[in-house]
Amino acid sequence: MSGPLSHIRALDLSRVLAGPWAGQNLADLGAEVIKVERPRSGDDSRGYGPPWMKDAASRDTSEAAYFMAANRGKKSITVNLTHSEGQRIVRELAKQCDVLIENYKYGDLERYGLGYAELSQLNPRLVYCSITGFGHTGPSRDKPGYDFMAQGMGGLMSITGEPDEVPGGGPMRVGVPVIDIFTGMYASIAICAALAGRAETGKGQHLDVALFDAALALLANQAMTYLATGKSPGRIGNAHPSIVPYQVFRTSDGAVIVACGNDNLFVKFCAAAGCSDLASDARFARNADRVRNRAELVPLLSTVMARRTTGDWVAALEAAGVPCGPINDVAQALAEPQAVARGMTVRLGHPLAGEVPLMASPMKFSGTPLRHELAPPVLGQHTDEILERFVGLDAQARAKLREAGAI
Repeated sequence: MSGPLSHIRALDLSRVLAGPWAGQNLADLGAEVIKVERPRSGDDSRGYGPPWMKDAASRDTSEAAYFMAANRGKKSITVNLTHSEGQRIVRELAKQCDVLIENYKYGDLERYGLGYAELSQLNPRLVYCSITGFGHTGPSRDKPGYDFMAQGMGGLMSITGEPDEVPGGGPMRVGVPVIDIFTGMYASIAICAALAGRAETGKGQHLDVALFDAALALLANQAMTYLATGKSPGRIGNAHPSIVPYQVFRTSDGAVIVACGNDNLFVKFCAAAGCSDLASDARFARNADRVRNRAELVPLLSTVMARRTTGDWVAALEAAGVPCGPINDVAQALAEPQAVARGMTVRLGHPLAGEVPLMASPMKFSGTPLRHELAPPVLGQHTDEILERFVGLDAQARAKLREAGAI
């Protein structure tokens, strides 16, 4: 047994990011994940390049780096869902799976007889997870949804970036499609919870997970600020709305992050920075005071921080027990000794690239450790294997279906 979900089989009908991210989580946790893709074109994200993965001779392959980010550990089959035989194949697979993940627009799969109502009749134990832009209820349920839209409509961009009056200020999206990713994470949690519930009741259920809902949930403390005060929070750049100092400071050669999450850490910070008088100043003694007097305190600290290098500050503050760190680029982040020690990247064999570098799951289990064995598949790599194994189709039957355009 490898991975806590090694007894689970999932059918992943999703594409791009939110759904595939959930399917990848299940695969990381040990589940057998069968990814259903359109013949010839496959998942939309296969075309999201450049960059493309390189082969052993450093030549571009046809595999987009974007696709590789969300599909490790899966097996790919190609099935035409608009073809009656393709629909039959999906039904046969759904009978033998514990989980189905899809992110088609509301009502699309019902047109093919592949909605929850139909498939749950064939497999009452099926956990059927639908991921859409706006959910299966409400006035916007028929609208398509993408991460960028959700970041804007869900309020995240209104609190991300510098204020309008600052040069370069204005709404800013997060540097990764964070709503897609969090929606996939919420879907993963919901699926695992539904599987735990099924262990008690014997029945599956339909999960309705939406990007817009996840965007609202992601507002967290900022949403509570509005609910508590009736006032929408604004953009304050890299500063924290409720903690001071908790931000980026310029140093003599770059920048450093300082995170004083409580009054004791502020005292330690001031001692290490040689400005203990600020810690004893009544205007700044408590966090609530520092938040109220942010405009007076931050310039004083900025002057102090500009006197030394980033390296000097990191060494001094770490020695004092003050949370801090540099602002790494991606290469520096992945090269951090901690990232290496935690095994956050892996290399796996790939049919086109020979061997590909991939991110690893951040989840660590003591009793059922995770093993990364399958690289993201090439399009249709496992079609013959899966159709023979689960649907009982021999080579002749598969050839006929390919000729008919069903697979």
